[in-house]
Amino acid sequence: MDKNVRHFAAAGYIFCGMAVIGLSDNAMPLLTPVTSLWVFHLMRSAMVIAMLLGIALFAGLPLLPKSWLWVTGRNLFSGGAMFLYFGALAFVPIGVAVAGLFTAPVWVLLFSVVFRAERVGWVRWLAVAMGFGGAVLVINPAAGGLTLAAVVPVMAGVLYAIGALATRSWCEGEGTAPMLFSYYLVIGVGALIGLGVLALAPMQAAPDAAGFVARGWVTPDLPTWGWIGFQAVTSIIGVGCLTKGYQLGEATYVAINEYALLVFASVFAWVLWGQTLSWTELAGMAMIVGSGAAIALRTPR
Repeated sequence: MDKNVRHFAAAGYIFCGMAVIGLSDNAMPLLTPVTSLWVFHLMRSAMVIAMLLGIALFAGLPLLPKSWLWVTGRNLFSGGAMFLYFGALAFVPIGVAVAGLFTAPVWVLLFSVVFRAERVGWVRWLAVAMGFGGAVLVINPAAGGLTLAAVVPVMAGVLYAIGALATRSWCEGEGTAPMLFSYYLVIGVGALIGLGVLALAPMQAAPDAAGFVARGWVTPDLPTWGWIGFQAVTSIIGVGCLTKGYQLGEATYVAINEYALLVFASVFAWVLWGQTLSWTELAGMAMIVGSGAAIALRTPR
């Protein structure tokens, strides 16, 4: 297949995956008022693991990683990023949460310089400055936006970046299915630990979405089971599209298309929930996208 055709097909898969994930994450306003972060992650992880086991049995795919130690270590960071990201969705617009998560390329570059002595040219340093400027615009501290809820997605971006570096350094040669299996297993165990801590030391949970993180066990009703199941299925579909995209195209070009999630998530949030973003937040998102694109295109492969 022609290289340009492969890149076009890869972009198509990535766009489809981002659209599915953008729609999936917009189901969270239906879940945050009635369940807890810990129940959500436990139930979703159990459903995804069950689906992965079924797919593995049907297709004969291995699910056990070659190195549990390194894969689990990587997934502690990536899974931690998802706890922070989904926790933030109860408090900030989804576009703001996604923008914070997508500061990850900036952190990847900075950590590569500090811990791996990577040489960086002026273009990528300018991209770092642009990315930080975009994050500041999204958080908007001058307008009182510098709250813990607004900073948490950026913290998720930090952990996601460490997970990305660990993927390259620790998990070379690991298959996609074992990585996914371990990832959701780590998240499920983390959710169990969170539920155990809250059972031993209960917190006063606010009503509705504000209590999403502080709540412990909440027995899911039928609609909640349905929406968590929707999240689980769409997670598999979205990750499947991402995996196919990275198999078809070069990572340098494919990764840039992931920023479509900012558009899809924000548009779905506007259509479904009436969430709007200020011009300052939109400008910040554009700067984050430009920063990530510049870093990706200038990064040696």
